[in-house]
Amino acid sequence: MSRKKLRIGLFGFGVVGQGLYEVLEKTPALQAQIIKICVKDRNKKRSIDATHFTFHQHELLYNEAINVIVELIDDADAAFDIVKTAMENGKAVVSANKKMIAEHLDELIVLQQRFQVPFLYEAAVCAGIPVIRNLEEYYDNELIHSISGIVNGSTNFILTKMSETGSGYQEALKEAQEAGYAESDPWLDVSGRDAVNKLSILVAHAWGRWIHPDTVVAKGIDELSASDFEWASTHDLRIRLKTFASRKENKLVTYVLPAFTTSDDPAYRVNGVFNGVEIESSFVDKHYFSGRGAGAYPTASAVLSDISALSYDYKYEYKKLESGKKLESDLRHAITVYCRVQVINQKVRSLFDDVFIEKNDEEESIIIGRLPLSKIPYINGTLITLPEEAVHTFLANEIAQEVLTPEEV
Repeated sequence: MSRKKLRIGLFGFGVVGQGLYEVLEKTPALQAQIIKICVKDRNKKRSIDATHFTFHQHELLYNEAINVIVELIDDADAAFDIVKTAMENGKAVVSANKKMIAEHLDELIVLQQRFQVPFLYEAAVCAGIPVIRNLEEYYDNELIHSISGIVNGSTNFILTKMSETGSGYQEALKEAQEAGYAESDPWLDVSGRDAVNKLSILVAHAWGRWIHPDTVVAKGIDELSASDFEWASTHDLRIRLKTFASRKENKLVTYVLPAFTTSDDPAYRVNGVFNGVEIESSFVDKHYFSGRGAGAYPTASAVLSDISALSYDYKYEYKKLESGKKLESDLRHAITVYCRVQVINQKVRSLFDDVFIEKNDEEESIIIGRLPLSKIPYINGTLITLPEEAVHTFLANEIAQEVLTPEEV
């Protein structure tokens, strides 16, 4: 099959946009050329000649010489308008904007089908890890049981620093910002919302069910304290921000929460800005994908992969959409959690299905038990998920000895 020549209109020339430009310059065999780059800031100094740039969207969106739009801007609302207009004008689109995709995927699928144009976004989830393409192709007929892992490099960098060096949250965040791994306003990352956006996309490709990000239960890492890391270290655990989705019959369980990971969990060894995703399915059991989840070249590499796929007219087929219509979110599902609150009272206890351990202290209290997902938003304190096996192995020690016997745990 011969390759189609691609003439690209690029929106955005930040870290990823520059990375893409450099990568394309080094891959002439791809036959992909950037015709024009649209940017917003007229005064910003850039690394290439000013003749490459324009400040007017229509010079790209209505340019018949351009057959591919690559959207790499931060503004989700503006990005949706760009992508929608590009499709309406018969142009293929590549995007890395996970917030825009997660919030509008149902509309974007309809646009693709109506205007018969491909829309690819491998770079929107885990940067350098080709997880979306694998879900679409390798697992197209495979019954997937669960997807879990680390999908945000910024928070993983912060958590690694706090764990390995004893840095406080603010200190680790500042270091992440200085290294270019976290934005000046890091809320999307540290609140877990960025991971939620990625989870929404993964669920759509795993099971054919679009879930709006606002419906996913999530807590971030900004409320973690030194005592949580001390507790983790004492029990040979590490804290990671875990993304989780599973299907059982017609029920979907989804959440993003800080998690204690044990040494036999692959996430335990995922450090810095690396991401890691585990997919469990019926016939091949478990696959684990790991790679850099942030940075100019890993993200640009994923964008480049999509551009290359377009040269062969590749498109997502969304083969599981019909079967996905019958799936429903299960908020009654209960998970085992460690919860640090100021005071344990009857109101807090009533949120739990089962309480395994209580430890009351003048400064802070810890409660460990089974908590339904629907009750998590009502927890006023730090919450960290706890592996089931840890309840029986670690909790029988320090905390359990003060409250319960190992047999009772």
